[in-house]
Amino acid sequence: MVDNARRRRTTWSVRAAASAAGAALLVGGCGAGGGEAAGPSPSASGRSATPSTSGSPSPPASTEASGGATAKATPFKADPAKLPRTGRQAEALVQAVALQPQDWGSGFRAQRPSASTPGTVAVLDAECRWQRRPLPSSVLASSSRYSELPGTGGEGTLKVTAAVTVHTTVRAADEQLATTLEEALRCREQQVRTDERISGLASVATPYGQGGNTYADDSVLEIGSYLTGNTPQSYRWNVARLGSVTVAVSVMGAQGYRDDELTKRASYALTTMLSRIESELGGKN
Repeated sequence: MVDNARRRRTTWSVRAAASAAGAALLVGGCGAGGGEAAGPSPSASGRSATPSTSGSPSPPASTEASGGATAKATPFKADPAKLPRTGRQAEALVQAVALQPQDWGSGFRAQRPSASTPGTVAVLDAECRWQRRPLPSSVLASSSRYSELPGTGGEGTLKVTAAVTVHTTVRAADEQLATTLEEALRCREQQVRTDERISGLASVATPYGQGGNTYADDSVLEIGSYLTGNTPQSYRWNVARLGSVTVAVSVMGAQGYRDDELTKRASYALTTMLSRIESELGGKN
């Protein structure tokens, strides 16, 4: 089992390195303007509109209501026998895909708390505050892991989040991307924790085959400013979907970090988790 795990980790690293270049085409083209962190992470409050670069709702894509494949082109086709059917199976997938602190690179450690409350999902409420809420019927499992790189040599502490959500259907996962795109318009400023907020938000969607997206069925990039106290830093949130599984990465900038460094970290983290989904559920077409 150790050898199998090692081979799988090696495969993840190779695939992530190859696909990160494609992801960077998207995120590189956009400049950045107490207690458990509820988000940002994949939001469960899906709407029946699909993402568009303008942020305006568009007609739903032709998507099967089951957890199988979409009718449109896709970079990945899961083995139906490996798709999670129960909460326990979905939780096992979430734990296998979500990044641990060491997966972000040397020196990273877990934040306190290190992960979201089990059996909950992040939701942006009517007052633009991120909250943890019980899993809706459209979600089998969801988890966010919080890591940080302590500041040294004039650099601040870099905070990052990796989140995975397993939906019951492809349509439910697709609607999550639509909601993600719209939330930046609804709430240009959002409260993450008591002492942390993000503002000046803008978002863009890039479906598979467009804008350098060769790695996911759909993706959304949100950028803005991260504020703790009165010091703004660059912020980016990347969300992507493969079938009925969505992954998200947030990077809260810190003093001493350039935007291109944040982009590289976000791109590599996102594509690493997408590659893990492929390894767990079946692989490339």
